[in-house]
Amino acid sequence: MGFFSFLGRVLFASLFILSAWQMFNDFGTDGGPAAIELAPKLDLTKAHLSSIFGVALPNLEVKQVVWTIVALKGLGGLLFVIGNIFGAHLLAVYLVVVSPILYDFYNYGPEDRQFSLLLTEFLQSVALLGALLFFIGMKNSTTTSKRILKKRTPKPKAA
Repeated sequence: MGFFSFLGRVLFASLFILSAWQMFNDFGTDGGPAAIELAPKLDLTKAHLSSIFGVALPNLEVKQVVWTIVALKGLGGLLFVIGNIFGAHLLAVYLVVVSPILYDFYNYGPEDRQFSLLLTEFLQSVALLGALLFFIGMKNSTTTSKRILKKRTPKPKAA
């Protein structure tokens, strides 16, 4: 059972680790294709949040955002493989923060081709987030049950 658990974590984390590795290799001087794709979406999100909160948000360097994404996906994926719950939390933060920005299906009408493509990608991110939350819940429940078992074990008395 332990081997299959590890294999499942490796296969799941490979989605994040391999994409982080590709972003790292393609980074270059301008931030690579990820920065080019992310820049207009980040500006649109910043303008939308500024209008909602009524405050001008600071300018974000797109290359720094890409480095943060690479760090979250890479470090989170590696920690997740070894079963560390902090890695699952890093991947969950990545999915919660970046997915609505990257897969902005809500900016298109249902008749647009982009709408269905982006909605599909967004729903896949939601499914990955669900799997991470399941992993976090299972880790927390096994930790809690181990604590309960330790408390209920009576200690032998000396004669």
